[in-house]
Amino acid sequence: MAEKSTTAQLLIGYGEDSHRLGQGHELWLGGVHVESDRGAIAHSDGDVILHALSDALLSAFALGDIGSYFPDNDPKWKGLESRVILEVVLQKVRDNGYRPGQLVAVVMLDRPKLGPSRAAIQQNLALLCGLPEKRVGLTFKTSEGLAPDHVQCRAMVYLEPIPDRQGDKG
Repeated sequence: MAEKSTTAQLLIGYGEDSHRLGQGHELWLGGVHVESDRGAIAHSDGDVILHALSDALLSAFALGDIGSYFPDNDPKWKGLESRVILEVVLQKVRDNGYRPGQLVAVVMLDRPKLGPSRAAIQQNLALLCGLPEKRVGLTFKTSEGLAPDHVQCRAMVYLEPIPDRQGDKG
């Protein structure tokens, strides 16, 4: 007997983002302001975690990337808080009948050391994505001096169908 096919499936997404660092810019990671003498040079607030996470969520549905929705050549997005980008993208995920089930992010930054900010970033990401903190994995790495003026993040998300929306997808 053949297995019954289901339209509900688990999805994964992958995204990454990077920015040069410069004096006079703030450093935002996961929606948290991190004390630093340098920050991301970007059209928005340059939060590489939220950018990579948003691209990962979009990639799970083949919906392009955040530049498709918030182009960096459009002055209306200048200085945009990346939290807003994530909120828009999360609504697209929900509109497709899914929600985040788990996320992981690897941030590469030589300085400042991010260990002291881990709990705040993890808590904020969990809050923004509606996840328990134990479902938010963060890894911090340095470039070993290869990219001292650079911040980068790679993110993966696991998406699960919203249980009360299962009937809507059939």
